[in-house]
Amino acid sequence: MKGGISWLLLSAGLSFLPASASAATRLSHSDPIAPVILGVTGLLFVALVGRFSARKLGLPSVLGELTIGMIVGNLAYYFDFDLIFVLREGPHVFDTLQQFLHQATVSDTQCVALMSVGERRMLDLLGGSHGADLLQISHTVDVFSRYGIIFLLFMVGLETNMGEMRRVGGDSVRVALIGVIVPFILGVAASYSLSRQVDLHTALFLGAALGATSIGITVSVLGELHLSQSRTAHIILGAAVFDDILGLLMLAAVSGIVVSGGFEFWQITKIMLLASLFLGGAVYLSPYFLRAIIKMMRQLDLVEAKMFVSYMFVMVLAWLANLSGLATIIGAFTAGVILHDAYFKYWTNENNKGCQISIRDLIMPLEVILVPIFFVLMGLQVKFESFLDWQVVGVASGLLAAAVVGKLVSGLGVAGPANRFAIGAGMLPRGEVGLIFAAIGKELGVVNDALFSSLVLVVVITTLVAPPLIKLSLRNHPPDM
Repeated sequence: MKGGISWLLLSAGLSFLPASASAATRLSHSDPIAPVILGVTGLLFVALVGRFSARKLGLPSVLGELTIGMIVGNLAYYFDFDLIFVLREGPHVFDTLQQFLHQATVSDTQCVALMSVGERRMLDLLGGSHGADLLQISHTVDVFSRYGIIFLLFMVGLETNMGEMRRVGGDSVRVALIGVIVPFILGVAASYSLSRQVDLHTALFLGAALGATSIGITVSVLGELHLSQSRTAHIILGAAVFDDILGLLMLAAVSGIVVSGGFEFWQITKIMLLASLFLGGAVYLSPYFLRAIIKMMRQLDLVEAKMFVSYMFVMVLAWLANLSGLATIIGAFTAGVILHDAYFKYWTNENNKGCQISIRDLIMPLEVILVPIFFVLMGLQVKFESFLDWQVVGVASGLLAAAVVGKLVSGLGVAGPANRFAIGAGMLPRGEVGLIFAAIGKELGVVNDALFSSLVLVVVITTLVAPPLIKLSLRNHPPDM
């Protein structure tokens, strides 16, 4: 009974949230940051409702946050809430503003004629009495969400055990290669053949997005079944790590092709060379940099030193990755792989009581706050009206089929005796990694609203079907421990 009352209270609060957030931009206030405070806090409340609902249903938190964002975004858009409309348009807000500024020399009539209905409405909102508040909230949420994915990939890197990767051997490498290459080929073929509006660059990006894997969901299922130490689990975990690395390299290559606008051998070679130089330089030079910086901070408390060094290191590598033509998340992931607590050897248990606090413990509060904003924002930007077009439904179905088949066959990469179907099902969830790919594609302009919604649908369905498939396959054919 108490659970039902709590659910009703949360649902009631959720129903009033869009109205409250929209009303915030109409109220007078003395502090210019007050609307931002309410807007960001409102998104966090939405995330809390989604996480609470997912936990009640035994689902991953990311699914709850993403789904509640989809529900709130489409309902609030239907009831014409200005703030949700601005947040829902995502990068188009800044693109429209930039386009307007670049066309400022043209007459107002010509400028408006060049824009779509949505862009004209956006300009009307941003040019209104509360436009500055809407733009401020939108920009803050966008920045927070970008910080969120940086910290998310940093945490993934922290949890990557390079020694374990070497121990699992060739099986994991083969599973990862099949799990990236086959979905890529199937995704390119499906998107390019099912829609005349999809060009080669977009098809390449969609294929790359389907190669992603989110291992967190699989890990939780294996732990629930007490099979975390089985050979099958080790192969899945190792393959997921290799999958992340291969997926990020593919993302770097495809993004470079999209940005350059060409599909030339020299351009691809240049991208891969820059990626290799960045990764090699980061791996071999970062330890010297870290030791020097940490040695300079010996006068600080251990918690202060770990926090400052971790934050600066991940941001510097993210910036350098972007400077090299790669995505910032590649730098964040690399920083997580390189940095570990052993670097902080100048502090001892006798001199500092905070020695038991790990880098992961310190970064987690930032991730807990910022990452849900990213997931909810991705949900807000899913437009259900896109699926009124049967061509979009066809492309979404093709991408979903490619995503499922491409990962299930990855289990064939195991040479020895193993539950190959369980391994393929373990590679199936896209989760947060697939969402990051979709967001980058939208930012680059190669993934439109309809394709973005299709990718999010693929993420949701693959993440939902993976746990029951894993449980079914492992219960019927238990793996060797």
